[in-house]
Amino acid sequence: MPLLHLAASEPLLGQLDPLLVLGLVLAIGALFGIGAKFVRLPSVTGQILAGFLAGSYGIGLVDSKDVLASLQPLSHFALALIAVEVGSHLNVQRLRNAGRRLTLLLLFELTLMPAVVFGALYVGTPLGFWGDVELGLVMAALMAALAIETSPATTVHLVRETNARGVLTKTLLASVALSNIACIFVFELARAGALSGMEAGGDPASIFIGTGTSLAASLAIGGAVGLGLVWVSRSTGRADALVTVSLIGVILCDGVANLLGASPLLACLALGFVQTNLIPAREKLIDSVLANFLPAIMAVFFTLAGMKLDPSVLLTGGLIAGVLFGARVGAKLMVAHLAMRMAQAPKSLRGLLGMARLPQAGVTIGLLLVLQEDPAFDAIESLFVAVVLAVVMLNEIVGPILTRIALQRSGEAEMDRTRLIDFLGEENIVTDLEADSVEGAIERLTDLLVSSHQLPQSAREPLRESTLERESQVSTVLGSGLAIPHGTLEEGERMLGVMGLSKEGLDLGAPDGKPVHCVVLLATPKGQRERHLEVLASLAKMIGMDPTFRTRLFTAKSPAHAYELLHGEESGDWNYFLDDEAG
Repeated sequence: MPLLHLAASEPLLGQLDPLLVLGLVLAIGALFGIGAKFVRLPSVTGQILAGFLAGSYGIGLVDSKDVLASLQPLSHFALALIAVEVGSHLNVQRLRNAGRRLTLLLLFELTLMPAVVFGALYVGTPLGFWGDVELGLVMAALMAALAIETSPATTVHLVRETNARGVLTKTLLASVALSNIACIFVFELARAGALSGMEAGGDPASIFIGTGTSLAASLAIGGAVGLGLVWVSRSTGRADALVTVSLIGVILCDGVANLLGASPLLACLALGFVQTNLIPAREKLIDSVLANFLPAIMAVFFTLAGMKLDPSVLLTGGLIAGVLFGARVGAKLMVAHLAMRMAQAPKSLRGLLGMARLPQAGVTIGLLLVLQEDPAFDAIESLFVAVVLAVVMLNEIVGPILTRIALQRSGEAEMDRTRLIDFLGEENIVTDLEADSVEGAIERLTDLLVSSHQLPQSAREPLRESTLERESQVSTVLGSGLAIPHGTLEEGERMLGVMGLSKEGLDLGAPDGKPVHCVVLLATPKGQRERHLEVLASLAKMIGMDPTFRTRLFTAKSPAHAYELLHGEESGDWNYFLDDEAG
């Protein structure tokens, strides 16, 4: 019997208890997700397909409208968790050296990308094909806004699956967070403009100001809840209490934003941002909730999303979906390349970042729900939802494959393992070190070490004093342009360090009379003496015995370039993996 014929009849299982429906949706979604992985597709694709087959437009196992209505709170909670996860990747200290490239990328995604996609839809699809020219313009603007999003859930999953770490990975995760902020902002702006136009032509300035005020209120709500969670987390150390408080915080943040007419997604993103920057051990808070609940909730979320896919409407909108898909891919690649080129980022970022940012799912589907709940858009809902979901499915098939390829080509796949100088991330390097003495260099690098490794300020003085005391006994200026001062950490279990580079060189009284171009400050916990000596020997070998490598490091254009040198394949002989600590 044809699928669409079955869809017109009563659901096969009739009216079911909401908990039984939830169990069925979770089971179907999980099974199809596992099946998708067997054929090397993302689990989200299988889950969307599962929802379509089980819903009113498939075999009619359950009534889509009843299911969506009964499980709507769970969908909102899933979106809240996605947004918190996105915000948690905006750690200011870790992104300190990535500011220029991320700022340019955000600027282009706010302006250039939606303009390119809207233009492609306007030129590539005759507006009469949409049924109504005015409604066609509205849909084109809203679709252009949604095209900005890159799926956080899919991207994070792929990074973890490939064990990737490096400049591309860090930029990718942070850019995903920013792309979702841009997507929400442009979507809300387009939605407000459409509503104003439908109602009688509003003033563009008032629309922009009103949208900005609403989004600012969303950020304020999330920030306030985040600060409350920070206060509670510092008052209790019990894991069960922290998980309970985290759940309360996420749900309240979403609910209060809804109540006040603000954006729940942006509010929860602000919550994630606050907690990751103010709680050093953030895995004790929001991450513990995500680890336990997210996979199951996501399976339900994407299965429910598949129930909205109406194939009969998709036949009408196939041309629109094709143009939207192609325009989004082209715009993502162009925007990333242009931003990274202008930021003078490493070449690997210019060619691979756009390819890695094609998955699209969570926030797009969440904003679809927002649109569906607004009766003002009833006239475009069916076509709009069908087209966007079709493009999401395409992006969730093609996107993850290209993201995986990008991570592998960058050389960052399988790099999320402990290495000898693992403590030197991009955020722990400066390329503009200035000092007229060893003591001055130690002062500046101590400040950098405390801030970039997010140590308490109380650790600064003991570390500085122990470093200066050791320096007064034996000079750590080794020659060949290298100095490695080192001190003792009173607390902690792992070695930390920072690197300062100077192209011109510093006069620090080196034994060979040459300027010092590289100063590495090491902070070693008690009991790590053996590892400390290994690092000293490796750094001395790298700088002293490889003049080519030394020159390239001393003249690195940015911390990102220096990081690539330190952690690239050519450094494997001295910056080797510590397999005994990898687990």
